[in-house]
Amino acid sequence: MRKRDLERYADLIVRAGLNVQPGQEVFITASLDQPEFVAMTAEACYRAGASRVTVDYGDQRLTALHVKYRSPETLAELPPWEEARWQHMADRLSCRLYLESEDPDGLSGVDGEKMSAGMQARARKIKPYRDRMEDRHQWCIAAVPGAAWAKKLFPGETRARAVEKLWNAILDTSRARGDGVANWEAHDRDLRERCRRLNEMGISRMHYTAGNGTDLTVGMIPEAEFRGGGDTTLSGVFFNPNIPTEECFISPKRGEAEGVVYASMPLSWSGQLIEDFWIRFEKGKAVEWGAKKNEALLGRIIGMDEGSAYLGECALVPWESPVRQSGLLFYNTLFDENAACHLALGRGFMDTLKDYERYTQEECRALGVNDSIAHVDFMIGTRDLSIDGITAEGAALPVFRDGTWAF
Repeated sequence: MRKRDLERYADLIVRAGLNVQPGQEVFITASLDQPEFVAMTAEACYRAGASRVTVDYGDQRLTALHVKYRSPETLAELPPWEEARWQHMADRLSCRLYLESEDPDGLSGVDGEKMSAGMQARARKIKPYRDRMEDRHQWCIAAVPGAAWAKKLFPGETRARAVEKLWNAILDTSRARGDGVANWEAHDRDLRERCRRLNEMGISRMHYTAGNGTDLTVGMIPEAEFRGGGDTTLSGVFFNPNIPTEECFISPKRGEAEGVVYASMPLSWSGQLIEDFWIRFEKGKAVEWGAKKNEALLGRIIGMDEGSAYLGECALVPWESPVRQSGLLFYNTLFDENAACHLALGRGFMDTLKDYERYTQEECRALGVNDSIAHVDFMIGTRDLSIDGITAEGAALPVFRDGTWAF
């Protein structure tokens, strides 16, 4: 991969993704796969005016060792030094960048119940700091190739060639070719226009149907609106949380989902794959589910806390998105959620409420935005998916037909 292409991608992440402001701190979380690119990104942050860039490297092999040898109590701990760090980030409203490259199956074989219990306990301790930072700081999730991930996508290639092909797929689907920043400005405008049209339809419920058996109706919060592309902090800084993104999304009303939905793609969660699964909802809550692979793991996600059994997001993605056009199953939610319409179990987004800055967190929850330590996207889009927007008067307005926009 040409160095200049990677420098442009790093610049895109920092300028269009994080939009680092002069004097801000940046925390980067990455695996050990692409240290040269991490250094490029850190330099781009400094060129944008960052006062300090801190990089945390992780490794799935170490995670597996931690789960194997630590006690459940130490896995659940949030040590004082780590709690002080979260306090610092909440006080300073630091930018956070996550560079994903992990092997989708890298943690298969670990004690999933022990690992999930530790993650849930830590997440509950971290949640107050995340709540303080919500809508107040910039964050971005982007990707770089890991060798194991690349070989899963391109098993017939050499390691080097597989990584090169994954680099190309990431740059293509992330709209990073040429002037990436200009590409994203145009893309954000298109998503905003689609959201405007959706919000003018007056949708109070969405009804999903597909030939695989999906038949699900989800209620909307009257005060909520569709959002897409970039986001804006309460202080007015625009940023793009996900690179890539193709979705127009909304937080549905907790307690208003009825029916069954079938996943159309595997879900990679905590280094393990859940495949061929379905979930049935009653009064908004997941009450029954099944999977051909890792059904127990799906159950642990749904049971992480009270809110993880409810929906926090409904996202609309057309079948012809660049990720879908790539012809690749990435086994990575950042990409696969942008190849298909998806739902999310768990935490909803308070900033999908119109004039959300006027509400307290408690008021947002009271209006119906779901709360949870989890937010897990799963893909439901198919080539024959239809979605109707049902108005308060009962009119059915076409939103999706044959897997894509009906307007």
